[in-house]
Amino acid sequence: MDSIKKRYDFVLFFDVKDGNPNGDPDAGNLPRIDAETGTGLVTDVCLKRKIRNYVQLVKNTDSLPEEGFDIFIKEKAILNNSIMEAFNRLGTDLYKKPIDKNDGDKRKTDGKAQGSEVLKGRQRMCLDYYDVRTFGAVMSTGSNAGQVRGPVQITFARSVEPVIALEHSITRIAKTTDERAETGGSEMGRKYTIPYGLYRTHGFVSAFLAEQTGFSTADLQLLWDALLGMFEHDHSAARGLMSTRKLIIFEHETALGNKPAHELFSRITHRKTTETPSRDYSDFEILLDGKPFPEEMKIIKV
Repeated sequence: MDSIKKRYDFVLFFDVKDGNPNGDPDAGNLPRIDAETGTGLVTDVCLKRKIRNYVQLVKNTDSLPEEGFDIFIKEKAILNNSIMEAFNRLGTDLYKKPIDKNDGDKRKTDGKAQGSEVLKGRQRMCLDYYDVRTFGAVMSTGSNAGQVRGPVQITFARSVEPVIALEHSITRIAKTTDERAETGGSEMGRKYTIPYGLYRTHGFVSAFLAEQTGFSTADLQLLWDALLGMFEHDHSAARGLMSTRKLIIFEHETALGNKPAHELFSRITHRKTTETPSRDYSDFEILLDGKPFPEEMKIIKV
């Protein structure tokens, strides 16, 4: 399939209700919050994880990934093994002398690609793995397939207004061991939630980088589908109720683009419709050029 020919920029709004959208392991899994402004944060890594999980879900048949839609960064994956498998599919023996004379007279390091082999390995990884040709990857470890800079980049999400993290005491009456059962009583624990937060993140899709990785129009449509549906298959007690609320896409006429992204993003604003603390999406309106719009997803020609 042909790679995309146009540049895209997008704004995504999502919210959380009575949940922890992205815990900070350095702070006891408290929701991530900007210490200076009090606004909530969700990392780009967290959002990419949800996109990967969505693709893995919809592109799996009988527990096997559809060709070209495997996920490189996934739970329990051994990355170096995945890179080696790519070279095996190419029929490249990394323990023998390179086939191309331009790659050297001998193998410098057994099991490690060199010269044009690295490029071929990188191309194979892009062909086989959706997340590699979308977000890029560092694959210079193990067999060495180099590095890929992905055409899709996403910023940290930030809540549109300050949020507050609540701490809840919880109890468990079941015990994990015989020793603990002898102590009697309930075991205590902690749970952290945000009562409500509406988050905004920005994304960018480069046609130039898409040409390098083979990111296609079908891949792009899958990305939009993932952004709209990723929270529907990611529910948990810890995350509460999370939902995509708005996806606004700016489609440029060319690969270079018509306008700077920040000018386009400034067209998307919000206003609060109540003076009380926010507890629901209905407490906000998302505005395009100062006017409310009802669509969940909108593609705007720039």
